[in-house]
Amino acid sequence: MQNFNHFIDGSEFSNPIEGSLETKAPHTGEPVARIALGQAKTVNKAIESNLRAVTAWRALNPLSRGRILCDLGRNLRGSIEHLTKLEIEQTGKVPSQIPAELESAAQYFEYYGGLATVPAGDVVETGPEFHSFSKRVPFGVVAVITPWNLPLNQCARAIAPALAMGNVVTCKPSEFTSGTAVEMARIAIESGVPAGVLNIVLGTGTECGNALVSHPDVRKICFTGSVRAGREIGRIAADRIIPITLELGGKSANIIFNDANLDQMVPASLAAFTANAGQVCTAGTRLLVQRSIHDEVVERMVAAARELKVGAGPEANVGAITTPEQLERIHKYFDIALEDGAKLELGGQKQSDTGDTGGRYTPVTIYSGVTPEMRIAQEEVFGPVLSIIAFDDEAEAITIANGTDYGLAAGLWTNDLGRAHRVADALEAGYISVNHYSPSIFLPFGGFKQSGYGREKGIEALHHYCQTKSVNIKI
Repeated sequence: MQNFNHFIDGSEFSNPIEGSLETKAPHTGEPVARIALGQAKTVNKAIESNLRAVTAWRALNPLSRGRILCDLGRNLRGSIEHLTKLEIEQTGKVPSQIPAELESAAQYFEYYGGLATVPAGDVVETGPEFHSFSKRVPFGVVAVITPWNLPLNQCARAIAPALAMGNVVTCKPSEFTSGTAVEMARIAIESGVPAGVLNIVLGTGTECGNALVSHPDVRKICFTGSVRAGREIGRIAADRIIPITLELGGKSANIIFNDANLDQMVPASLAAFTANAGQVCTAGTRLLVQRSIHDEVVERMVAAARELKVGAGPEANVGAITTPEQLERIHKYFDIALEDGAKLELGGQKQSDTGDTGGRYTPVTIYSGVTPEMRIAQEEVFGPVLSIIAFDDEAEAITIANGTDYGLAAGLWTNDLGRAHRVADALEAGYISVNHYSPSIFLPFGGFKQSGYGREKGIEALHHYCQTKSVNIKI
């Protein structure tokens, strides 16, 4: 069992300050790590370290800053074997899933390292008597709080643009999956990131997280997680009048029109709700199918899902559920779906029904006969559970797709280019895939409605980690 402690001012603490938490491997149930539990004392040390480092990091030539971040990305890639082992132990992911996630984490640092010189500002013509310009400047100390489902990837997604803009960061990963964040901070120091520029504090959201977002020297917050926690952090940010990026839940629609290429759609749509055992906020868990092809799509999706293997090891397609609370939540929705009248096509057995292997597993589950108002179609399950909903025409598909409190992502499948543009324009979602269902680090990503606000990824993310200052000089 490994010990992970706070990483502050360039080194990992030798002992936890306030206490520790023992975590168990989701796929075996065996103890896997002891995580330090930080409170306000730890957060204060981290922010003090940030403040000592911020002036020099901001003043560093952007090209030099970018080179360091690119080196960090390459060194993460060079440590992929060790990082993969940690992610599997702490999340229960299947081995085949990890390389793409870690590769994306490395790419974030390379991408934003290459963009470090870009966001300079604008010269504005205000007349011959003035030289007027704007410039983008960093906030200073940025607090980043990340969830347990994509630990290293989502840390990198927020940290890379924040550092590229010249900010310093204190990050609190989930207490369930803290190991790779600590390793990333260690690799950052080896890559040339100065001590204090990137600190990692470990602990619960109630103690460590609240202390971090409430700290008076934190000037910007980036949070990824549940709507409930996002509201709480949003209230703190509002009281302090500081900006915040929130990436919260989703109930994404994946719309299948009757001219879709089903040979391409079925495997992509299967992965859209089963990847990471469904523990992805963009998961396409509402499959909206045009009625004329509804029965065929149900049959093909169920047949394809039957071929998936749930478990651990290289042959598995669907891994474990990371936390005990999440497994219990998924199982509650099995009962809710049947009570509301959905038809169970596949899966739906609770762990006790299939035998307890020691790990936290749940079967790939598909319901048909789902109507838009059912809870299984409205609420985020965060597991490999699919609701299939029939629709008649384009207008009804759009109405159903937009008929939730969420608006993070959506997909649609059609060979009609005009329909693709019309529907994409009408969908209330921040990221839309057409004839595929996959993200890109190059495009802005974020939610509408209760899925949050602000944007990650793409060049736009840089603008969320800086403030605009205008200068008007009379000549």
